[in-house]
Amino acid sequence: MWNQVQETVSYLQNRTGFSPEYGVILGSGLGSFTQDIHIEHRIPYSEIPNFPLSTVQGHAGALVFGTIGSKKVVAMQGRFHYYEGYGMQQVTFPVRVMKYMGISKLIVSNASGGVNANYQVGSIVLLTDHINLMPEHPLHGSNDERFGPRFLNMSEAYSKKMLATAHQVALDFAIPVQEGIYLALQGPTFETPAEYTMVKNLGADCVGMSTVPEVIVARHMDIEVFGLSVITDISTDASIETVSHAEVLAAAQKAEPQVRQLIKGLIERNESH
Repeated sequence: MWNQVQETVSYLQNRTGFSPEYGVILGSGLGSFTQDIHIEHRIPYSEIPNFPLSTVQGHAGALVFGTIGSKKVVAMQGRFHYYEGYGMQQVTFPVRVMKYMGISKLIVSNASGGVNANYQVGSIVLLTDHINLMPEHPLHGSNDERFGPRFLNMSEAYSKKMLATAHQVALDFAIPVQEGIYLALQGPTFETPAEYTMVKNLGADCVGMSTVPEVIVARHMDIEVFGLSVITDISTDASIETVSHAEVLAAAQKAEPQVRQLIKGLIERNESH
């Protein structure tokens, strides 16, 4: 994999001449954040060596290079999921590429189902931790020490410093936010009532089908991570909502202006490396 990563990095650097500080992974219904980027290059995944292709509605499938304020950013307009049939190394491959293009900080977003009674559809949840129940681990197999250590310390998966900055941005722009723990399942099915109960009983606040593999691989390479989730459906002890992918996209898109403001403010205020 090392050689594939370096090949892809070399291709992108030769094509863009770009060395980003921040990576951003945009989840379902959140792709228009790229409108906040002064775009210098936009490269479809289909043109990038070794890149998978996004097959999910709501994921555009392009790598966007540009600036927000004085900060250089590379944004994934659409991510890859394990449920699409990709292995974990493919799902997380772009994170490794972004690292060797220059990023030291990664911002991840997703749409998820909420089990916390304080949440409602459209709530923006700043992630404090996660629970990994994916059936395959992204660091499974032989470890390449050039990427990171065999046994990874995950005591601070999500940067406390970036979380504090995000809270300040939210306060300044009057954006209501919550905190929470995200649990990752394989998908692509939405959860059964019993599974929602399990998620809550395990101590999580929301559940989805992404994010955790990318966060693990980012931390493997000592990238600071900030994560947020938009709650697109709610399951509580009192009621279980039926939900479709179209409804998930609609709920995420409704919350998107505030999510965009939050991410933009976080990048503008956070210290460079």
